Amino acid sequence: MNIFVTGASGFIGSAVVGELIHAGHQVIGLARSEASAKIIRDAGAAVLLGTLEDLAILKQGASQADGVIHTAFIHDFTQYQKAGEVDKTAINTMGEVLAGTNKPMVVTSGMLGLPAIDGFITEESSAAHSPRTSEATALALAEKGVHASVVRLPPSVHDKGDKGFIPFIIGQARKNSVSAYPEEGKNHWSAVHRLDAAKAFRLAVEKAAKGAIYNVVDDHAIETKSIAELIGKQLQLPVQSVSGEAIAAHFDWMSRFITFEGAAIGAQTQEQLGWKPTHIGLLEDMQENYF
Repeated sequence: MNIFVTGASGFIGSAVVGELIHAGHQVIGLARSEASAKIIRDAGAAVLLGTLEDLAILKQGASQADGVIHTAFIHDFTQYQKAGEVDKTAINTMGEVLAGTNKPMVVTSGMLGLPAIDGFITEESSAAHSPRTSEATALALAEKGVHASVVRLPPSVHDKGDKGFIPFIIGQARKNSVSAYPEEGKNHWSAVHRLDAAKAFRLAVEKAAKGAIYNVVDDHAIETKSIAELIGKQLQLPVQSVSGEAIAAHFDWMSRFITFEGAAIGAQTQEQLGWKPTHIGLLEDMQENYF
């Protein structure tokens, strides 16, 4: 297959590109700059220059390919609503091109903040009220006949080069000279290794299951206190609980996420995709590569 990948030079997208090429697929990668284009070319993929707001380019990429994997997202949490609108428009634009064909489209979404079922976020947990509309947009396309499916990622997709939540938490610990956790630190974080996630994306685009939701998760429930304790040990900083206004003071923009309950499972996903994570877990990865 020839797969059009958005976010192809990014932390997750670049792993997806590598996984696809290793499995014998061809890739067209969306690049917003020459620097990004070089990364994609060096990986062995073709390049299409443009951004998520270049709708004509998105249509071109989707029409030239046998399928689409959408990993790009504007991670500006100060303008989250705008980022969501750009994302929704991009998904619909590519979906319109795929309508009436058997070409698959795999859309990235998140699972943090979704309602738990018996203590865990499952594939049945509803994203209807999620501030990120990626999943709802993809499922609406599936209802119209597009072979759209959703890969839900946990809050931490980890590996060397991570620039997500965990590095930010480490940075705040350094900045504030304390490794903090919210309240009692009993709420949970879930995680998956970047290379395991990339394999799940490949399997999802190969399966082309219309309307499927995949919870791609390995570490199901790590207490936020455990993460803080590891950071404190590695940085030789005191570890303490923060509550109320102190949560916002310490965690800044991430304060809206750090208190969520994020325990998640994906048993159905593993069965449906034949996917099984094989790489190291978050805490071990942090010890080896994050400090």
